[in-house]
Amino acid sequence: MELHLLSGGAAAGLVHPLKSQFEAKHGCDLRCTFSAVGAMKEALLAGTPCDVVILSQSLVQGLIDSGHVKAGSLKALGKVKTGIAVKHAAPFPAISTPADLQAAFRKAEGIYFPDPQLATAGIHFFKVLQTLGLATELADRFRTYPNGATAMKAMAQATGQVIGCTQVTEIQYTEGVDLVGVLPPEFELATIYALGITSQTQQPMLAQAFSNTLTDASTQALRVAGGFELL
Repeated sequence: MELHLLSGGAAAGLVHPLKSQFEAKHGCDLRCTFSAVGAMKEALLAGTPCDVVILSQSLVQGLIDSGHVKAGSLKALGKVKTGIAVKHAAPFPAISTPADLQAAFRKAEGIYFPDPQLATAGIHFFKVLQTLGLATELADRFRTYPNGATAMKAMAQATGQVIGCTQVTEIQYTEGVDLVGVLPPEFELATIYALGITSQTQQPMLAQAFSNTLTDASTQALRVAGGFELL
């Protein structure tokens, strides 16, 4: 018996610690795919097997409206902010003001972030770079990846002075990178993530059990530790 999950990368740090226990308890195989929320939505719409989807709340609601996710199945996991990261043990740059960010990005030899067209954090961060007047000036230093997790893993292996931006959840569960802090108030991005059970599911009871596991009181501490702010 298989249960298929398509999820934004922000939830990987929540799902992975629970996977083995859930599989053992329910006698199932949990098949998980994590990437940019836009890519995961496209995969669902293209017919990729999916019982549970975790995306931004607005995208899940849109899939309910279109009939791809069951009405009444939406459950919020929490709010995730977007932060700045450096390689582990590297000095923390100042990031509290737009001027601080400009200086930090100009000093970096590489700037790592997720897909600026499909990933929530990537789309937002590219707008920040445009606002700071750096989108063209520093374009040759941009290192973009399909999602925040792959961007952070690549940054962890990079040499030289590098900096990155993605959601704090993806920074916190990636070895080799440190969270400097969240974006300054002028550029704050806080995304509410939610799950939904798809209309195509062949395992509605198992999908509901998984939904309950991710959102009940027993996993609140895990969500907070992973970078979610409870609503």
